[in-house]
Amino acid sequence: MPARTNRRVPVHPNPPAAVPPVAETSTAGSGDRQEAAARVLRQFRLVFNAVKTHFQQVEKVAGIGGAQCWALSLIAAGEGMGVTELARAMDIHQSTASNLVKTLITRGLAEANRAVEDRRTVQLRVTAAGRQVLAAAPVPFTGVLPQALARLDPATLERLEVDLARLITTLAPDEGGARVPLGL
Repeated sequence: MPARTNRRVPVHPNPPAAVPPVAETSTAGSGDRQEAAARVLRQFRLVFNAVKTHFQQVEKVAGIGGAQCWALSLIAAGEGMGVTELARAMDIHQSTASNLVKTLITRGLAEANRAVEDRRTVQLRVTAAGRQVLAAAPVPFTGVLPQALARLDPATLERLEVDLARLITTLAPDEGGARVPLGL
């Protein structure tokens, strides 16, 4: 099990005040609060299940996981990119990108070759088998959540960022999860 870090998830520059915990006992207004919490929970379930359904469809049709498909599509779009560029493009840790690449190479979907001009640099390329997988895979390769977020207006995204930062603070999560794709 990986060690926990003391790093905090970056939050909005003007974080809201801490939210008091939902009371377990019945007090005035707690019913409304519990009903609101239940409605929001159902909304999260809709989001997570949409993501899960998309990744299941990707795996069923393409034979690889959603994060692997996304990585493969980025490699195809940026032939010759390295693992560092892939990690940056996916906003994931470099070791996670490296593990994705190893899996793709092992399955014969991608290859890594040393750059001619700098032998220390590895350039990634998609194989013919990898191109066939991408041709069959459902889109969006990035997943449905990043695509949906990209379609939101800036004001909505800012509100979501502030409100989710507030929720994350109450959860006290393992911050390492911020750089792990949902499709893994």
